[in-house]
Amino acid sequence: MLSTSGVTLRFGQRTLFEDVNIKFTPGNCYGLIGANGAGKSTFLKILSGEIEPNKGEVFLGKDERLGVLKQDHFAYEEYSVLDTVIMGNQRLYDIMKEKDAIYMKPDFSDEDGIRAGELEAEFAEMNGWEAESDAAQLLNGLGVDTEWHLKLMSELPTPYKVKVLLAQALFGNPDVLLLDEPTNHLDIAAIEWLEEFLINFENTVIVVSHDRHFLNQVCTHIADIDYGKIKLYVGNYDFWYESSQLALKQMSDQNKKKEEKIKELQSFIQRFAANASKSKQATSRKKMLEKIELDDIGPSSRKYPFIDFKPERESGKDILKVEGLTKTVDGVKILDNVSFIVNAGDKIAFVGPNGNAKTMLFKILMGEEQPDSGSFTWGKTITCAYDPKDNTKYFEKEMQLADWIAQYYPLDDDQLVRGFLGRMLFKGEEVFKDVRVLSGGEKARCMLSKCMLEAPNFLILDEPTNHLDLESITALNNGCINYKESMMFVSHDHQFIQTTANRIIEIVPGGIIDKLMTYDEYLASDEMAAKRELAYSTEDETSEEKDN
Repeated sequence: MLSTSGVTLRFGQRTLFEDVNIKFTPGNCYGLIGANGAGKSTFLKILSGEIEPNKGEVFLGKDERLGVLKQDHFAYEEYSVLDTVIMGNQRLYDIMKEKDAIYMKPDFSDEDGIRAGELEAEFAEMNGWEAESDAAQLLNGLGVDTEWHLKLMSELPTPYKVKVLLAQALFGNPDVLLLDEPTNHLDIAAIEWLEEFLINFENTVIVVSHDRHFLNQVCTHIADIDYGKIKLYVGNYDFWYESSQLALKQMSDQNKKKEEKIKELQSFIQRFAANASKSKQATSRKKMLEKIELDDIGPSSRKYPFIDFKPERESGKDILKVEGLTKTVDGVKILDNVSFIVNAGDKIAFVGPNGNAKTMLFKILMGEEQPDSGSFTWGKTITCAYDPKDNTKYFEKEMQLADWIAQYYPLDDDQLVRGFLGRMLFKGEEVFKDVRVLSGGEKARCMLSKCMLEAPNFLILDEPTNHLDLESITALNNGCINYKESMMFVSHDHQFIQTTANRIIEIVPGGIIDKLMTYDEYLASDEMAAKRELAYSTEDETSEEKDN
């Protein structure tokens, strides 16, 4: 069991945490949430001992071990992949290396024999003989094939290094797992494997993630950092979000009878309890939800930007027609005879592993790149707003934020400018900030502001959730759900795709797979899996023929 007593952390005049007392118990997964800058990653570092609080203590049960997801992807370059994973249990790794060193001695003494015997006993007690096979099993589950296991970490591409470090944190059944953004750089299969692993993990998990679907799948509790405190709530992220919104609604309507509020809460809880996770935790989670009372739910101070895309005019019947687009970059054909028609009301998610192909398609449609062959035709009534994956060029000039906004929509009234920016969470003097020094999240909110002010009847969004916090992602998700016109987008946010898209297109070698269905239906479809496998295997065979 992991707990804190009176933990306080200050940086200069700023108090990040004040007298935090919290207990994390086995069998539960805690999603640690909070606005950007609230101190989520810092709190994990306090729990792991990497940062010392100004006051207070962290308590870990006797002989219990922490598993921590390391953030330095290049810290183990000289070690093999298997050794790096086994280092997740440092004591076991040290025993292995000491044993090997003793047995390699040319002058093996009696003392060496005694020491080796002691190490062998401890090694066996820690299930050391299964260490390599356990490490290999974790790696294979995350998609790091056996051929990589004996290679040095320096030989691995970055996405594989991320997976190895995740396997390191999971290795050896730690008593407490601390995971900071574990789904970053993971593919769909690896995320699904990790979800299943954590659902069945019987010890304690504390996780920070911007992936709402992931939090909803694995979390039994939400630990919310707010006002320098951390408060625990039973349930997953969606339950926390909707219950906090319910609490705000109830606070704003003080005349409502308490009995009516209780009835509304009970109905709300029953709905969530009925939709609990498929895991063995579902029954206990349902019981916990049913015990919640009105006073257990409090409003949050979290601020959500106002994101609402309203077109100046409705689109006509003709939206977009794409015919035979082909594009080769650095000798690699990334678009090959891509053809499709966008119909009114289509919300198309472009999915699949080739991010460069999706971004290139969007750039061609926006006139930033030229195809090698093929054509596309926009409908005459279409006005398109574009949020690119890389927005660097939009923020290169020295310019105040208020003036930057005015480029895209002339807001002559200073109060209107301030009002609009305020709804996008730029307060007070922030409207005079130089746009070159804005954070990634602030720039992302600026680009969404630009898209709103352009009043488009078609949206193209390339990874719009990048750099956004959970609150902004939720607001954007709701804005896209409510948008009545057509759109195309790329995202790695599972919930964003599932709740927004009604059509899925995957760019594959030789063209596309195009289906009118939800994202979950697409992922679950055996037919689609077979088509994807055939498309990519055909590409591999073609590559081999060229090599020969």
